[in-house]
Amino acid sequence: MEPQALPSRITFISHAATLASRHASFPLDEAITEGELEKLAAMGWVAPSAQQVCCGPERRTWQTATALGLRPTETVEIGECNYGMWGGKQIDEIQASNPAGLAAWLTDVQATPHGGESIAQLVARVGAWLEKQANAGHTVAVTHPAVIRGAILCCLQAPLTSFWRLDIAPLSVTDLRFNGRSWTARSSGCPLHR
Repeated sequence: MEPQALPSRITFISHAATLASRHASFPLDEAITEGELEKLAAMGWVAPSAQQVCCGPERRTWQTATALGLRPTETVEIGECNYGMWGGKQIDEIQASNPAGLAAWLTDVQATPHGGESIAQLVARVGAWLEKQANAGHTVAVTHPAVIRGAILCCLQAPLTSFWRLDIAPLSVTDLRFNGRSWTARSSGCPLHR
């Protein structure tokens, strides 16, 4: 008799707020905002039992995970989208200097006006990681809103143009389940709480 594969589940947690998220900027490797670590520690959140805990390689995901009492493994496949030369710049700054590029980025999933990663490339990267999790048991993944949106699109097999229609707030939880054939979305955007 063959051993049965573990039912698979991914609990995505969007990292805590950063100055980039509060100021509508394309992120760099910034830390979470001052005071967030204390709030997270005081929250008293109890992590669910999981076979693996991972986070993107950026400082903000690591800080969020460790403040929640998790011991994550750095996982580049769930790292932030590469925003190229736009990293660290505010959206109004890009709008003023490159309005056509920003418009292309927001409407064409293949566009790379910043010289970084397109939405299509991001979703493909996240989709490849998601496939590897199909028989991995329960994974807790602390990552970025863009990565979580990509995972939801893969799960729903939704058009990539839906990317901008998903809102993933800081410290929100998205739960995906694998039923042996495909991923299903159980919940998305739920606030993290005790």
